[in-house]
This record gives sequence, C-alpha cells and structure tokens, in this order.
Amino acid sequence: MSNPPTIIQGGMGVAVSHWRLAQTVSRLGQLGVVSGTALDQVLVRRLQDGDPGGHMRRGLDRFPFPHMAERIWRSYYVSGGKARGAAYKTLPMPVSTSNRELQELWITANFVEVVLAREGHDYPVGINYLEKVQIPHLCSLYGAMLAGVSYVIMGAGIPTKIPGVLDAFVHHEPATYPLHVAGAPEGERTTLRFDPGVFAECALPHLRRPKFLAIVASNTLAATMIKKSNGKVDGLVIEGPTAGGHNAPPRGKLQLNRRGEAIYGERDRVDLAALRELGVPFWLAGGYGTAESLHRALAAGAAGVQVGTAFAFCAESALREDYKRALLRKAAAGDADVFTDPVSSPTGFPFKAAQLEGSLSEYKAYAARPRICDLGFMREAHWTDGGVIEYRCSAEPEAAYLAKGGKLETTVGKKCLCNALLANVGYPQMRCGNRLEQGLITAGDDLTTLARFLPPAGLGYSAADVIATILDEAAPEMPHASGVTVPELCASPCD
Repeated sequence: MSNPPTIIQGGMGVAVSHWRLAQTVSRLGQLGVVSGTALDQVLVRRLQDGDPGGHMRRGLDRFPFPHMAERIWRSYYVSGGKARGAAYKTLPMPVSTSNRELQELWITANFVEVVLAREGHDYPVGINYLEKVQIPHLCSLYGAMLAGVSYVIMGAGIPTKIPGVLDAFVHHEPATYPLHVAGAPEGERTTLRFDPGVFAECALPHLRRPKFLAIVASNTLAATMIKKSNGKVDGLVIEGPTAGGHNAPPRGKLQLNRRGEAIYGERDRVDLAALRELGVPFWLAGGYGTAESLHRALAAGAAGVQVGTAFAFCAESALREDYKRALLRKAAAGDADVFTDPVSSPTGFPFKAAQLEGSLSEYKAYAARPRICDLGFMREAHWTDGGVIEYRCSAEPEAAYLAKGGKLETTVGKKCLCNALLANVGYPQMRCGNRLEQGLITAGDDLTTLARFLPPAGLGYSAADVIATILDEAAPEMPHASGVTVPELCASPCD
C-alpha cells in the first residue's frame, strides 16, 4: 500500500462524498473517501431514478455474486425513472434481525460505491462510517472489502471492535459487533453477527485488510482506541469542533453561548505531544483547509490533514447544485453562517448546519414538517420490559416516542437527519404527492472562508483547486484513466 496521504478528503453526509468525488481526489494523488452512510437508500433511489449514466448497472456487473446483484436490479430498477411526483419505494428500517433483502442491499451498495470510486486508477480509496449507525456495519464493511477498499475511517462513537471485524473478513470468517441497547440487563447478549458464507455464491480468495483510522476528539479516546481495540488501529483523525457534521460533545457540563451553541474550552483541546507518543500516524481535521494550517499540522508531527467542507462545495461533490450555489454566493458575500446545534441530531451529538432559507436548517421550515420516521438509521435500540429489543427515535412523532419509554424533553428541537441528508443530494422523498422533503446542509466553520477558492467571476471551483490551494502549488492535472481497476476476485464473478 502507498505512503500515508497528505490530504484525506472527508466522508461527508449521505453521498455528498460519493464515488465521483472520491475517484477524482484519489486520481489526484490524495485519499478520496466515500460516505458509507445510508448507501442502501442511495443505491435503490438511483435505480428508481432510472440509473442515469448506467453507473449502478456497471457497478453491479462487477459484483462477485451475480444472483444477488440481479435480485436487487429486478426489485428496484425503473426504466426511464419513476414518474414525476411519485414516491420512492421504501425499505424496511434496520433492526438487529434485519431480513436478508436488507442485508444484501448493505453488502451490494457498499461494494458498488467503492468499486466505482476505484475505476480508472490504482490509488487508494477509503470509506467513512458513523459508529452510532451500528446495525449495517458488518454487512457494509464486508461489501466495501469485496470491492478492495484501502481505508476504513470511523467516528461518532468508540469503534474499538472494528479492527477485529476487518481481520475476520480477510478470510471470509464470521464476525460479531456489540449493539448498544439502552436499558439492557448486564450480561444480556445484544451482539450483531454476520457470516459471509451465508451470502457467498462461490469460494473467493482472501481479501486485503484495509487500514483502519478512528476519528477521535480527545487524548483519552485516542489512547483508548490504540490500547483497547481488538486489532490494529493504523492511524487517528483528530477532529476539532469546527469540523462539519457531528461534533463530539464538549467535555464537562454543557454550556451554551448567546446563540445557543455548545461552548468548547481548554478541556477539549488535544495535547499533540501526548498524541505523538502513541506511535501511530495522525491527521488533523476541522479548519485545516489552507496551506498554512497544513504546514502547522506537519510541524506538529501530523501525517497530514482531513478536509471536508472545501470538498463538499466543489464541482465534483454530489451536494445539490441549488444548495451549493446559494451557499457559495453567501460565502462570496461574507454572509455565510454555520450554527452548531446542540439538540437537533437524534444521536445526541452537536450537529453543524449551514443556515439557508427554505431548508430544514431554518427552524420555521422544520416546524411545518410533520414528524415522520421511515428510514431509521439513527434510531436507538432499547430494552423493553418484555425482554425484547425495540427501536425509537427522538425525531419521530412524540406520541410514538413516549409510548416506547422515551422522555418528552428529549424530543425538543430534534430533526429528521435521515430524510434531510438524502434530500441534500437530490433524492428527496415525496410525501402525499405534493410535498418534497427539504435538505439540511451540514458544513464546517470553513464555509465562511470558501471564497478563497472562487475565481474572480464565478461560483464554482474543482477538487483540484482545493488540493492545489492546500498544497500551495499549481493545480494538479488529472492523470489519464488507466482502465477499470478492480480487485482480482471481482474480475470474474461467480457463475
């Protein structure tokens, strides 16, 4: 595997960092990363839109289990795309005993996204997951490894058990992952299990183990990952509270500023000298999208930086063009604003949202939206008095949440991130034939400085421009495609 990258392109939202962006960044010599969140929904909605460009079909044709791929194609592909105003077909919500159809979608969707990002070059590609979205992990990781993913990057939790899963999947062996279940009695088994042999359609050679990078926000968590993980942690991404998406909660008692944002203080600063003593490469993230910040990171002993916001608004990202243009216009005018909301996310983590009229980031717009929970990625598993696992989301209808033992105060200010994040990238669900879900655009504090990438007249820039600015050199040229590069096991799918 190649040397550690200087720039890691962040894994953002639901499909903002899709296969095209990751492929572009990797071909330019840095680490392109696809978002692994909700890829089952992304795949089936692309298919229901008629698979523009035929990319999903091409990815499915590389899948080593053709019968599984064909089942998915027959179930979800709509020739010419679904009718205008029609709703997308829904999927079952994830549960610990999810049916085979959903498991096959998790495997296949992760494979397709990674294998498309790997087309045309031999450079590494990574995938990013949220640890809190636990139920799809095992199937998703196996699908990504089948496609030859080089890096697995995970945050929003404490993923000490992921390295062992990667080790098991190298040999197609069964793996387990602990599911957090609120209120479960001590000693009660709440473990997820996945056996690749149940899904395989033929024998396959051993897979390559990807490097594992954990996203952490404190020295304590960094040390925990290195010392207590059940396998090798190959590096750390140290993410500060200025980064987009979910932020780690402040240490100590939560305090808010005048705007109602969480306040981070001295206890939230990472001791880089202590970090260096852990002996693994690390990358700094959160406000590191400039040449000066990269130089500071390298001088502090970092292998490089992770950059999200600058790539989220570049031409190659999948963020909807109307959202992209509107926020870049605000950035150019000096009016861009990012609010770190301490309550909006059902995960309980602070969540950053760019302020844009007409989106769910505006409270008035969200207040008009009926509470609907039909995707369920951020639901919490909880133990019932009857001794079974059920699921609840603080953004679902209040009555349903209270009936499941939730507390009313927990529902205040909560937003349906699952539906909003799919709307961000052009896959909004239609409700009742006349109401589309609106987006919620997450961005880091760097949104306010994106004008540095813009030409004198224009509201667009490329991933190459981002890389050139951070490396302080001329924009790199995109190398000529070297043909479709896929893992050897995918070259001849099982008969």
